[in-house]
Amino acid sequence: MSNNQKNILNRLSFVAGGMFLFALLIAFKLINIQFVEGDAYRDLAAQDATKNVVIPANRGNLYADDGSLLASSVTKYDIRFDTQTVTKKDFDENLVPLSQGLSALFGKPSSYYQNLIRKARSNKNRYLLIAKKLGYSDYIKVKNMPLFKKGSNRGGLIVIPTTVREHPMGKIAERLVGNQDRNTPGLYAVGLEGAYHTQLSGKEGRRLKQKISKGRWKPVYDENEIEPQDGYDVISTININMQDIAHHALLKQLEEYQADHGSVIVMEVATGEIKAVANLGKSRSGGYYERLNYAVGESSEPGSTFKTIAMTVALEHKVLDTATLVDTQRGKVRMYGRTISDSKRGGYGEISAATALEVSSNIGFARMIDGAYKDDPKKFTDQIKKWKLDQKIGIPILGEGAPVIPEVGDALWSKNALPSISYGYNLKMTPLQILTFYNAIANNGTMVKPRFVKEIRSWNKQIEVFGTQVIIDKIASQATIGKMQEMLKNIVVRGTGKSLYSKNFSMAGKTGTARIDYADLDTWLKDKKYVSSFAGYFPADQPKYSCIVVIHKPSADKGYYGADVTGPVFKRIAQKIYTDSPLKAEIAAKDLLDVATQRDFDGYYQYTQQDTATMPNVKGMPAMDAISLLENLGLVVQLRGSGRVQRQSLTMGTKIKEGQEIILNLS
Repeated sequence: MSNNQKNILNRLSFVAGGMFLFALLIAFKLINIQFVEGDAYRDLAAQDATKNVVIPANRGNLYADDGSLLASSVTKYDIRFDTQTVTKKDFDENLVPLSQGLSALFGKPSSYYQNLIRKARSNKNRYLLIAKKLGYSDYIKVKNMPLFKKGSNRGGLIVIPTTVREHPMGKIAERLVGNQDRNTPGLYAVGLEGAYHTQLSGKEGRRLKQKISKGRWKPVYDENEIEPQDGYDVISTININMQDIAHHALLKQLEEYQADHGSVIVMEVATGEIKAVANLGKSRSGGYYERLNYAVGESSEPGSTFKTIAMTVALEHKVLDTATLVDTQRGKVRMYGRTISDSKRGGYGEISAATALEVSSNIGFARMIDGAYKDDPKKFTDQIKKWKLDQKIGIPILGEGAPVIPEVGDALWSKNALPSISYGYNLKMTPLQILTFYNAIANNGTMVKPRFVKEIRSWNKQIEVFGTQVIIDKIASQATIGKMQEMLKNIVVRGTGKSLYSKNFSMAGKTGTARIDYADLDTWLKDKKYVSSFAGYFPADQPKYSCIVVIHKPSADKGYYGADVTGPVFKRIAQKIYTDSPLKAEIAAKDLLDVATQRDFDGYYQYTQQDTATMPNVKGMPAMDAISLLENLGLVVQLRGSGRVQRQSLTMGTKIKEGQEIILNLS
């Protein structure tokens, strides 16, 4: 054998040996994969081919007290278009009719959609946005348009459903209802949505899905599947009509006085049910919107509305009586190095304790309370604590402001502390906390906890029912409560609230005016800032509802006293609630006529009081108000159109008979 042949043979042997070793390695690896590492690889393959998918639960609805929706989850649809999956023939045949259909539905020219879609196809856009957040009916219309009705493959239709929370009342009561956190989708932290998030949200489910061809996934039903549990429905105490009344009454006054912000709360006296909460703050553009939940969260010096609390303390301790005299001198008094002033120039002189409350004399209260408690101020503050006014009420809504009631030994305490507290300074409370006390006076001394929710339901099944919760059985003796009720009534009859008085509709309450941002007196004098308030209840003799109105920083040039700024809001709410509710039967027709003559009831009620046997002028009134008024006069009302009254068939002053017909033409 030649050397050449030997070399070739050696090379062949080497190659054959290498191939044999390579084959052995492959065989070893296959055996290792199959029997040693097989389970791990099988698990990895399963992970790539299957996945657990979360099935979100349907969020429950939030209802008003009459079953009207306050918040509900609805499905919205984004429509996109894959321009590349469509054949040229289908694209050319359907582009124009598709564009015409989109134009008819969304209002833009057909040419706009033709150019948009052509450009997207040339750019190979596979995710062209056509429309966002469509309702179900519009989604169905788009889905059945030319080309799109061919489906996702031939028609290029891409549908992306999302669940959104809608508020049928719009921006009204937005802070009370609550919104989804912008930074954390699915999280509700504020309002009723936040307070009852657990009950509303339900429990999400899980389902196994398997990957099939073309990147699609199909459900795989097995024993590990968890079905979602829909959230419960929450029935609140909020009354839609009262909420609307409170919102617009507050808005009107904020606009008129160019105030920074304000709030209103309406509570049912016997039960503590909150019927309305309005919170409006000024935007940068000058309009008003539900900026913050001031009614629940804003602690501030209450001013003269606290005098009611101070008077109740003193009467209950019998350190004075309503007839006790106090010398308010000439309207200015120095106490412990500080000047205290009354609003009346020249002062009130010597007056009774009852009159001091009626005219809201700062001097009267400072001298009465300091004189009675200066040797033992803790006795005064302990009574306030006994009523739990130094504590949060403990409502489920997040963000309740903390009250501040100083006492001896605190950093806020000084010789001036007690006189200041007596007329509402040097302490802080929220509107809801103040109203809770006034509601107790209206409720013959029983203090009940404000309540926002009636029950939690699952369809027609009651899950949890919330009843009236008593905080204190009796805050004071019946004698003290009776005296307080009489004084609060007289404030409206002859005191600081006399401009609100109506001889046919009784109200009781206390005005309040407090300076704010007054630490630097020179700065404050250049830009005077006040908080105006009115707290009370109605009707005065048989209270049904309590109410508080607080307005911050009204324009000082236009007015800032509680009787001028917040009192009219209280009265407008009280009278509208009674006029528009089933309780209106308790109000005689003469009451309604008297309501209509009041300057502050609404700017468009500009007719004079008439005898009940003659026709009033109802031009400019909303239809429902006009109907309430005229039907109480015994007239049969026929409406033509909708809106406000433009013309009336019976002229003002015409004598009317029961059963007589009147035609109202509406704008």
